[in-house]
Amino acid sequence: MYANKWMISLAVLALAGCGGGADIAPAPAADEAGPSESAADLVIWGGAIYTARDDEPMVGAVAVRGNRIAFAGPEEAAQAWIGEDTRLVDLNGGAMYPGFTDSHVHVYGVGERERTLNLDSVTSLADMVASVEAAIAETPEGATLAGRGWIETHWPEARFPTRDDLDAVSPDNPVILYRADGHALIANSTALAAVGITRDSVAPSGGEILFDADGEPTGLLVDTAMFAMSPLLETPSEEVARETYAEGARRLASLGWAGAHDMSVPWTMVPIIEGLAEAGELPLRTYLSVGPEGYAPLAAGGMRDVAEGRVITRAVKLYMDGALGSRGAALLEPYADRPETSGLAIAEADETIGIFTQALRDGIQMNVHAIGDRGNRYFLDWVEEARDQVSPEAWALADPRWRDEHSQIIDPADIPRFAELGVIASFQPSHAIGDLHFAPARLGDDRLEGAYAWQSLLDAGAHITGGSDAPVEQGDPRIEFYAAVARADLSGFQGENWHPEEALSREDALKFFTAWPAYASFREDELGTIAVGMRADFTVFSGDIMTIPVAEILTVEPWMTVVDGAVVYESPDSFHHGE
Repeated sequence: MYANKWMISLAVLALAGCGGGADIAPAPAADEAGPSESAADLVIWGGAIYTARDDEPMVGAVAVRGNRIAFAGPEEAAQAWIGEDTRLVDLNGGAMYPGFTDSHVHVYGVGERERTLNLDSVTSLADMVASVEAAIAETPEGATLAGRGWIETHWPEARFPTRDDLDAVSPDNPVILYRADGHALIANSTALAAVGITRDSVAPSGGEILFDADGEPTGLLVDTAMFAMSPLLETPSEEVARETYAEGARRLASLGWAGAHDMSVPWTMVPIIEGLAEAGELPLRTYLSVGPEGYAPLAAGGMRDVAEGRVITRAVKLYMDGALGSRGAALLEPYADRPETSGLAIAEADETIGIFTQALRDGIQMNVHAIGDRGNRYFLDWVEEARDQVSPEAWALADPRWRDEHSQIIDPADIPRFAELGVIASFQPSHAIGDLHFAPARLGDDRLEGAYAWQSLLDAGAHITGGSDAPVEQGDPRIEFYAAVARADLSGFQGENWHPEEALSREDALKFFTAWPAYASFREDELGTIAVGMRADFTVFSGDIMTIPVAEILTVEPWMTVVDGAVVYESPDSFHHGE
């Protein structure tokens, strides 16, 4: 959902918006081999170890050689894998899982959040204005102040900010502040004047400029209208881009994510990310979905696989519509709380179907943002049209595994179509526990059936996968897992008619962030479960999120993150040390 400065500077968003495990020696029985010939680099035991496999949900110990799992079984049998140089990790009350993977995240945006004005924690409009005032005091004269993270739905003022709010504390410096979802921004008068937005301005297709009762722009720009601010946003140097991306990756790894499906990556960022991996400076396994400008070079060169699978690029991200909070999500019927609009459709049918038909021939995975029920229906309709136009014999992949990113509001009649068309529903559970405070007002109770319908999609036979959409959300795997199983906000509040039956079981929630992201990235043969021969990606938390009370899921601590057998994050406050 997030739209960062890279995307806006490209301004093309609105014009559009395999695995195989390597061979490994079989694990020896304890009496078959001694440490000299079977020693592992790493052995983990002493706590609950969940595999995300139905045939053997738990094991007592795991041994790793190189970047692969060499043994997964009883703790006593793991003794045979211990040698002089083997590192032993005693979970000591903690619990281990396959490496958690965020199926929809913006790694650069996470890093950028750490480097710009972060408005995630503001609790009111007055609080946001005070944050801007403090930041302006540190901003050079005339320089643009950019920030992100505000969301008005829980503010006591109960309204969007306006340019007047910002003018009061920044009359001279341009100020551009992105809403948390990245689909709207508020700009002050100086910024509006600098780019020529006036009462006579007309929004581009797929965008909206809001005006007040006197016909003057309020400063709020939605979706493609945000592109007007591009001249005021400095494009980062390659060095800054590299540092920002690395910082985002480190932050995600420190929370327990071992992998990330990075969305809307500018094509120019791909070699930078690959360079980080090749230099051993990327602590995440990344799967890149590039912006529409990357389609032609990706199709021409084919899938990119760098640093033995640390960075894979094989998908393209498009946009169908905007976001629900800013009323940009395309709905079949008008918004209940603003009946003069039914949202914004960003994609054009002929152009998008043309891209889809070519993608079937080129073997490009299409990952498409769709939030409103109209946006989701358009996507499904256009997938069906493309499949009808291209015979299966002409498809480069028999199983294209295209993805509906967000899949938030779906007409119940369209739910069976996901399985029928082979479309993966990519969800971010935290959206549901944040949106529950405003979605009923936007939609009305009737359209809540089919909203954030995780279990219904699963029951209908669809493949689903889970992520966070950070920096739109916090990007914390504990919050996402909690949201998936509790379907309540962080205080436990759920609200009326929020369809608790759509919550997932803990067993399915674990797969939501492990096995199913592996499938969604064509890597189920080597990622997502704990078994011999699989890649050694693990997430260790201080508690057992599969058994503790639901509210306590939010209190466990990330203790260790392992990627390809290497410890990429280790908490200094953990108690798992057994060396």
